[in-house]
Amino acid sequence: MTPKKPITEQDMALVRSMVIHEDNSIIVLNKPAGLSSQGARGGVNALEDLLAVFARSNGKRPHLVHRLDRDTSGVIMAAKTKPAAAFLGKHIAARRVRKSYLAIVAPGAPSPSQGVVDVALRRVEQGREVFMRACESDHPDAQSALSRYRTLSATDEAALAELSPHTGRMHQLRVHMAHLGRPIVGDARYGGALVLGGVPVPRLMLHAWALSFPHPDGGEKRIEAGPPADFLGVASSAQLDISV
Repeated sequence: MTPKKPITEQDMALVRSMVIHEDNSIIVLNKPAGLSSQGARGGVNALEDLLAVFARSNGKRPHLVHRLDRDTSGVIMAAKTKPAAAFLGKHIAARRVRKSYLAIVAPGAPSPSQGVVDVALRRVEQGREVFMRACESDHPDAQSALSRYRTLSATDEAALAELSPHTGRMHQLRVHMAHLGRPIVGDARYGGALVLGGVPVPRLMLHAWALSFPHPDGGEKRIEAGPPADFLGVASSAQLDISV
């Protein structure tokens, strides 16, 4: 895969600054919001393109084994070899790779404060845009989807929640929280608040906090990345305790 445009020294510095773990089989990065994982529009490079920076002398380079939405920050993993990619792909399919996200939702905490959302989703296309909608499980286009959530901190205005998807549907956590009446703050597509504590919300307040997985070289691995400054700022404006 050839990058959409030449990779600059600034690009190289950026993608190298994202690395939070690297070994012989994998590379794990802390992706900033605003960077597409794959398939970026407008002739710009996505993270998958920027991984060319880590190419070996034979031209082989890491490839992402999962994705994050463009405006979601946090932990994302790439495999450095074909055997590692096959190993991780198998465990992702078997749902042995566990993902934990932090989200700021509003208004207030979900009720109950923790639980499971087992609500099917279906894909809806509107022009060039694609949305997911909650639907009955017997809908002809239904895709099963299950998410777990728990409230970590809450005020009357907003809440900090830990979200854990059991399945991996597009926009799953965003639609499931909207289904609970607590859409993720900054999520204009699914009804999230765009102002919180009197402060404009800069983007979708969803951060991939931790990834736990069987490692291709044996054993289990857990890798975490704390939320970035914009997320912390919104949490502070909403008087939420972010000390998870």
